[in-house]
Amino acid sequence: MSTPNGFPQHSRVCLTRSMEGGAVQDLQAKKAGKAAKKEAGSDGAPPKIGTPISETLKLLPEELKANMKIKSITPRPPRKPRLERAASLDEKSWRKWRRFRTSQESLTDPNETSSSNGSLQEASPSPPSRGRASPGNPCCQQDSLHSSPDALEGSPGGKSRGGASDLGKRASEISSAFGGLLRGKGFAGGKPRLAQIMPARPLPPMELNVASHSLRTANRIDSDCLDYRHYSQHKFGRVSSSLSDSRLQGNGTVCDSYSTDSMKSTFSLLTPIRAKDVRSRSYLEGSLLASGALLGAEELSRYFPDRNIGIFVATWNMQGQKELPVNLDDFLLPTDPDFAQDMYVIGVQEGCPDRREWEIRLQETLGPHYVLLHSAAHGVLYMSVFIRRDLIWFCSEVEYATVTTRIVSQIKTKGALGICFTFFGTSFLFITSHFTSGDSKVNERKLDYNKTIQALTLPKNVPDTNPYRSSSSDVTTRFDEVFWFGDFNFRLNKDRETVDSILKQNPDTDVSKLLVYDQLTSEMSRGSIFKGFQEADIHFRPSYKFDIGKDSYDTTSKQRTPSYTDRVVFRSRYKDDIQAVKYSSCPVIKTSDHRPVFALFRVKVRPGRDNIPLAAGQFDRELYLIGIRRRITRELQKRLEQKDQKSSSICSIS
Repeated sequence: MSTPNGFPQHSRVCLTRSMEGGAVQDLQAKKAGKAAKKEAGSDGAPPKIGTPISETLKLLPEELKANMKIKSITPRPPRKPRLERAASLDEKSWRKWRRFRTSQESLTDPNETSSSNGSLQEASPSPPSRGRASPGNPCCQQDSLHSSPDALEGSPGGKSRGGASDLGKRASEISSAFGGLLRGKGFAGGKPRLAQIMPARPLPPMELNVASHSLRTANRIDSDCLDYRHYSQHKFGRVSSSLSDSRLQGNGTVCDSYSTDSMKSTFSLLTPIRAKDVRSRSYLEGSLLASGALLGAEELSRYFPDRNIGIFVATWNMQGQKELPVNLDDFLLPTDPDFAQDMYVIGVQEGCPDRREWEIRLQETLGPHYVLLHSAAHGVLYMSVFIRRDLIWFCSEVEYATVTTRIVSQIKTKGALGICFTFFGTSFLFITSHFTSGDSKVNERKLDYNKTIQALTLPKNVPDTNPYRSSSSDVTTRFDEVFWFGDFNFRLNKDRETVDSILKQNPDTDVSKLLVYDQLTSEMSRGSIFKGFQEADIHFRPSYKFDIGKDSYDTTSKQRTPSYTDRVVFRSRYKDDIQAVKYSSCPVIKTSDHRPVFALFRVKVRPGRDNIPLAAGQFDRELYLIGIRRRITRELQKRLEQKDQKSSSICSIS
């Protein structure tokens, strides 16, 4: 007789009896296994979780092996290697954290003399009971990380069936516990240690001398105000700046957030002022060393630590052309010096009919960093003085005067125009002139010079900084620093053919053979003109006379000889106060028969007294707004043109 499964009935009875007998043998085998484990535990070799089944079978009786062979046909879920891999990674992280915590406790506790293993045991948390939340992390239920081997084994079947799941649970518990430690939480008895690796205070500020010359007025911080930022941050709870971090980091000034913050004061880049300093300020004291004096040594050292300013002086005979150059960047902002200057003084002879348009173009080119301190005109002689907008408070009232050298002419094309003012404690005089023209009229030009120094009535209200060294017959002796520039009309005493041959033989920078025939150089060496003045070395080609719009010299029937008619000379009351940095021309501007000539100077400035008439920040506000508005409009038009060029498509005919 057979069963529905196809086995004979007597075979089924035998199999049942054998299984009942196997169950009895299983109970005996469990008792024998526990006794073997106790003996093995006494020898100091506890069984491992990952012990192979083949080694376990060696410890069992032969009958149990036979029964397990029968049970091996029962299907079981495969082991999950991913969970074992995750558990091994978490265990490694746990061991690293335990070593780090042990080393921290050994460093922070000077009285601890135990070994690293002892420290680890002391720092280890006590194993909580199953199903009980840890006091350090009550949001999650955790099991012990050091469970006994018996709990892991349970039964021979538990080894194979529940080992992987139990290991996965413990892996997730270890991972959650380690995450809690990273968030500043730990087990009972543990102290958060990871927070100590963060700096307790901001990094020290960067050195104060990293700023460029053009930024030194903004980044200067007094020594007694270095701790002002930390005090104000603690007091007011906020830190802001007038200059964004992106602008500071985009220009290459700083490269990290700590350096960026150290360059800022509490509210701006300006130097902080204490309330007690404001209370003690007393203007119009007339003392060079007065505490808080506007023009005193303290204020001068704050803005100019080396007490030197940069001055740009230029002259250009525009030939009365209505058309202005499209771009003045190459003229006013040459690429050779890395930084713009603190002051720009531009003199024009035979200026364009629309003087206001010329000044707007200058303001548009220099941009919002500069303001027009003063401008004056004498016929077609123009002069404009631009200064950095943060320096206008240190200027006195601006005065000007004119001299006409050709009285019979209704249009004042020849003469001189002078502008003077005091900056801190140094007085400046700028003169632009247009002397008599003609190759052979050297004496007439010397007369123009003598008339100018005698008839130019300056200064008027601003006091002389050193009256003991002044002369009533020479206006240039009544100022500390004098710059005289213009179309002096001195020529080369040589025929056109010889000059052309020299220009062809020598490169642009070697013009020493031409200067041998220069009239002005010869007269200055004799002392008949520009007494006490100097001129920087010339390394550019003659600035006169060109064909308009071309680089060739005069090709008309007159065939005028190329000459250095446009010059810049200077003098100082004190030796080496003025240092010439660059002296050159601008060959890219070709709207006139003259090329613009400019010079860059470094000028020493001295502290002054507050008892002089101050300009009090006066400048041409209307010109400033027009120039900036036009600058923005032109930039937007330029971007729109570039956008149109990119979006335009080229049609092809196939």
